[in-house]
Formats: sequence, C-alpha cells, structure tokens
Amino acid sequence: MKPEAGNLFGGRYRLLAKIATGGMGEVWSAQDEVILRKVAIKILKAEYLSNPGFVERFRTEAKHAAMINHEGIANVFDYGEDEGAAYLVMELVPGEALSSILERDKTISEQRVLEIIVQTARALSAAHREGLVHRDIKPGNLLITPEGHVKITDFGIARVTNQVPLTQTGQVMGTVQYLAPEQATGKPATAASDIYSLGIVAYEALAGKRPFTGENQMAIAMAQINEVPPPLPSTVDPRLARLIMDSLAKKPADRPSSALTMAARAEALITTGDSLVTPKPLQPTPPKPIYEAVPVAQPATAPETTTINTDTAETERVPSIWPWIALVVVLVGALTAVLLSSWLSSEKPAPTATATPSTSSSPTDSPSPSPSASSAVVLLSDYQGRPVADVVAELGALGLQVSVVAGDALPQGDARISTVYDITPLGTVALGETIQVFYYQQAAEQPTPTPSN
Repeated sequence: MKPEAGNLFGGRYRLLAKIATGGMGEVWSAQDEVILRKVAIKILKAEYLSNPGFVERFRTEAKHAAMINHEGIANVFDYGEDEGAAYLVMELVPGEALSSILERDKTISEQRVLEIIVQTARALSAAHREGLVHRDIKPGNLLITPEGHVKITDFGIARVTNQVPLTQTGQVMGTVQYLAPEQATGKPATAASDIYSLGIVAYEALAGKRPFTGENQMAIAMAQINEVPPPLPSTVDPRLARLIMDSLAKKPADRPSSALTMAARAEALITTGDSLVTPKPLQPTPPKPIYEAVPVAQPATAPETTTINTDTAETERVPSIWPWIALVVVLVGALTAVLLSSWLSSEKPAPTATATPSTSSSPTDSPSPSPSASSAVVLLSDYQGRPVADVVAELGALGLQVSVVAGDALPQGDARISTVYDITPLGTVALGETIQVFYYQQAAEQPTPTPSN
C-alpha cells in the first residue's frame, strides 16, 4: 500500500499528513480510529520488504523499543504489516526536530546545549539498561517539545538502518556525519557509540557546524576514524568544551564511562543564567576545637576581697551537687534500659529463620530489579486474530487484569468468531492495570416464523 492521505493502515490508522521523509521510509501523522487519538506512523519503503530477514529484524527491534518506558523516549504503541507495508505506530510528539532549530538558528546557547545533553543522555541510559543501542543519534532524531523537553525517536528503525553498508548509495545520508569511529570501521556499536554521536550533536549546536566534513560519505567516515576534531570556539566554556571533546575520543574506553556519567557531568555545569559561571573557590575556615569550654555562671567581676558572706557561699555550693545529680540520672536510665530489654526479650517470640533478614548481605548480593518489572508491552499485532481464550490467558500471565468485551457480531460459520480484533490500551502498560480485549461474537439467530393457520 502506497502511503497517501486518507489510507487506512491496519484497519485503524488513517493517514493525515506527511511529517518527514528519510532514507528508510516516511513518517506520517495519523488518526487511530479505534480509540480516537493522534499518533505518528513510520512506514518502511517497499524495497526493504523483499528481504524477510530485514523485516524480522525490524519487527524484533520494534518490540524492544516498546519495552523502554522513559519520558525522554517517544512511546511505541503498535507494529503491523499491511498489504506490502511494514509500519511502526508511535507517540506523536508536538514540537520540532533539533535539526530544524539548528537550520534556522545555526547555534544555541551553552545552557540549552547542556539541557539537551542531560535529557538525551538520561534517556539513552534507560535504553542502554535494556541492552538497546540507538545507533543513529542525530539532530533529526531529537524532538524538542514547546516546553523544551527532549524526545528521542527512531528506536527500532535506527538499529536496522545501521545494517546498511556505507557504500550503498543514499542509505546513510545525514547519518555518517554523526557516526562513531568503531561504527565507521564496521565494528559493533555500543553504548559508547551513542555517547560519541551525542557529542557530535552538541559540537554542532555550539559551533554551528559539524566537526568532520568531506566530499562524500566515505570521506566523512574516514575523517571520523582518523582526524582530530577542530577545537570549539574560544567563547565556549572550557569545561563544557572538555566534556564534548572527551565524548569525541576515538577509543570508546576514553569517552565518558556511561550515558549517565555524561549526564551528570553536564548537569554539574548548568547554572541559572545564560552562560556558565566559574564557581568561586571555597574560603578556608579555621579548624573548630574538638572541645569547647562551657561557661560557668560567674559574677561580672571577680570579688576584690576574700570576705565571703552567706549568700556567696551558698552560690558556690550549689554547682557542686550537679555532678551527683547527673550520675543518679545516668544510673537510673541504665537500670531502666536493662529492665526494659529483659522484659522485651521474655515477651517477644524467637524469630524464625525465614523472618529474619540477613545482615551480612551486601547490595551486590541480590540482583537489582529489571527496569521493566513493573510493566508489560502489549502490541496489537501479537494478539489480533487469535482465540480470545488464549489471549486472555497470556495477558493474565503477564500480570494484567483482563476485561473481555463482546464486540462486533458476525454471522454463524464465520471463522473470525471468538477471535480478538482489538485491545486497549496498547504499548507499555503498568502491571495490574485493566486491559480490554474485544472479540467477534456470533450474531443471534433470527427466530423462524411460525406459519399461521
């Protein structure tokens, strides 16, 4: 099916308007006519559908992308194949791509660049924890909302896109400029590759140009491998420049150790103004004495004579009894604690082995919970057309509450009776949430009219 306004994909996504065109396909805004919401639908070009292995990788990556639940990553709702087309249904993000902003404004402020680094790196960290490398971080894949929030797009497609050789004409146009050296040499991309690409994006946003250029894609790739990036403008804060240059190290091990580390370094440089301010060095403070003298009530001036009257003697004797009072208080407190401890030990039952937590375990003894342990991924393509009983059992096993809804009625004998045709909600669903499963029911039989006598 050729993408055109008005076409219906998957029986529910009506194309509205083309948003963008890339080397792999087109992105359209669409209306989900089942739950009446706007979505973005990415449609692969027809020539890529002739390779079953390619389509299978795209399908698998779509499911992986749907597993990532992070505010900085556009949600994936559904995947489908319809009349010679494969498509990915995603969150429709308002705003514009960073590439459009840079094309218009050329550069952006240091503070804004830092915010983009922080948000993008934190979102990438969530993806890296799931074992997914984006492989195509570039301004065109970073959407900026009107509120200034960053949303990464093209998870799922980008990983497959990287399988296309650099020498194949037109397939990586606009990508090789942000390609890490290890990717350019054919080595597997890692989390460090995404860090390098984000460094290129930040460099371009500050300098108004990319660090590496060339007459063709292969020349640019060779520059990524061999050349040292030119220094950033002298007006750029040296600490920010150092972070970006560290990200552009040729060896992955020389870059920030993780996306989270990169985010933390950038976050430490964010200030409330439009430019970075070097913090003032801390002034040394004199060491505080370990013991401080406690002032004792004394007359304002020392007595000038040795004559002692009754009042003065009484005043001097009173402080001498405080040590005894303090000793009594301490002894009474200690005795009370001993008696209370003895009473509690006789009253409380002995703890069992299963009720007593181990005190010798360290944080590394128990595995950390999976980031997706509180949610499940539901794609319509996994369940559509299958028996409703099987679907209910599988969704229940995922930890979801299932509400079965008898939907459209079909005539007796139709093979689709008792099969699922819709599910809501789709995408990342919190465990315990109720999910509705719609299935075809059999139409009621019309009573046979009884002939009248």
